[in-house]
Amino acid sequence: MDLGARKRLSLDFVEPCHHDNTMKLILSTHNLTLTKAIEDHIIARINKLDHFDRFAIDARVTLEHDHRKATEKQFSCSIRLAVPGPDLFAEDCESDLYAAIDLVTKKIEQQIRKRHSKYKARKHAEAARTKQRRQEAGI
Repeated sequence: MDLGARKRLSLDFVEPCHHDNTMKLILSTHNLTLTKAIEDHIIARINKLDHFDRFAIDARVTLEHDHRKATEKQFSCSIRLAVPGPDLFAEDCESDLYAAIDLVTKKIEQQIRKRHSKYKARKHAEAARTKQRRQEAGI
């Protein structure tokens, strides 16, 4: 299989982005029928996550329906986002599957923002230390 064909296959789940590497989507369900509408909703949310962190490698989405739980916690969704460094993970249980998907992606977005702001703060602190050393040395 040539490289061009491999790229076309990886784009079946995720729309093309402005960078070369595309995030792979791994979708699994338990006691739930995956419909086209659910799949489209998940792909839209994952594309939004791909916009926030372009270095994400893959997203593992697990959808579950547990009829033994209370009605307000029957549907659960969990997302594990593989990124360089520690993976990001979030899960939520709701009465509506779409609400669970939305809340989980919101949690992952918050984790991505926190990770990005920590990185920015570290870069700014290093730059400030370098600037202070230069001023002390009289450069």
